[in-house]
Amino acid sequence: MPETKPSARIGLSALFASTYLELVGVFMLLPLNLLRLKDAGLDTATAGLFAATGYAGIFLFTPFASTITARLGRKNALWVSALIPIATGLVFALSPWIATWFVAQAIAGMAGGLRWVLAEALVAEFSPPGKRGVYVGIFETLVGMTFIVSPILLAWIGPQSPVALWVALAALVAGAALTAYIPSLPPAHDHAEAPLGLHGIWRALSAYPVIMFAGFMGGFFEAGLTAILPLMGLSMGWSPTMATLLVAASGIGSAVLMLPAGFMADFLSKPNRQGVPRAFWGNPAHTRLQLMRLAALFTGLGTLTLPLTTAIPELAWFVALTWGGAGGVLYTLAMIDIGNRETGIRLVSGTAVLVLAYTAGGMVAPAIGAAALQISPTVGFPLVLCSVAALGLILLARARAGDTSARST
Repeated sequence: MPETKPSARIGLSALFASTYLELVGVFMLLPLNLLRLKDAGLDTATAGLFAATGYAGIFLFTPFASTITARLGRKNALWVSALIPIATGLVFALSPWIATWFVAQAIAGMAGGLRWVLAEALVAEFSPPGKRGVYVGIFETLVGMTFIVSPILLAWIGPQSPVALWVALAALVAGAALTAYIPSLPPAHDHAEAPLGLHGIWRALSAYPVIMFAGFMGGFFEAGLTAILPLMGLSMGWSPTMATLLVAASGIGSAVLMLPAGFMADFLSKPNRQGVPRAFWGNPAHTRLQLMRLAALFTGLGTLTLPLTTAIPELAWFVALTWGGAGGVLYTLAMIDIGNRETGIRLVSGTAVLVLAYTAGGMVAPAIGAAALQISPTVGFPLVLCSVAALGLILLARARAGDTSARST
């Protein structure tokens, strides 16, 4: 999929569309299956364990995405990640045994982790020169939109309707079919010598720890805190409906800002009309670093306003919007940066570490955030979050632009 040929544009468009449709199907199936489990008489804890099984599959299998990709090739790995969710979806539709559902959910999570890593790595590697930020921003925005579209579609069809399950499967099939329009990909140039599996993970983590922490912050503030925003609203005395709507504010912040962040990463890194690098932004590597610093700064500033929400409850909307937006921007910029450092299998390993860092942030935030919210919602909760934002800002402030890119845009 060479960068300058029309087949590259077709391939990227097919990759965008296929991933979007597959995620719509996946994010329809999860709440639908949870409701079906509850209707079957399972308790809430068991249903929650079913949901966690999928994420466990992502977390455990992602480190080996590079191994699968090197062994099968990038196009074949895409096919595997597209076809497995269809097979597991049929298990959900046809199997009466709950135990098989748990196995299928774990396998679906593994395939989802492979797709997540491989799709983002391919977008970053094969985007046109000088437009990597825009293309990654578009991709991340489309992914974010599936979190909104899927539940709306499920609610419109009706979760109790038998049609809902087959619509979700149809989305998975359509996404898989579009994989055929992705041109054949040559073997990665480093498929024979790149470190694989845990070795590749360690190499990427040790080479780029600051950018990986930026990914952790993205998961912490975008995905993790979103999970406990309703609890924050309830602690402020809001109704359950109003508290739940804080999640929408976070999602809007993320969806609205990721594409502009990618555009700014491309635009500000270019010289001005006189051909002189922009003083504050500098070269492409320094531009991305400056934008990440600003995003980390805004997470801290947004969190600092939390104590004021007791007197001005409306500020909670601003806080949620800031967390979602800045978190999404941090992850998007980190992905753009990885795409400018690596290619081939090494890019797959770097993307896998970034995905793991984001996932870890999404797991840590609800745990420590909920505990701090229960113990001290007005002091301890913002203090914990400000500490994470401050640590990220310090690490990014101390990083040098030369540490954040190994190849030009």
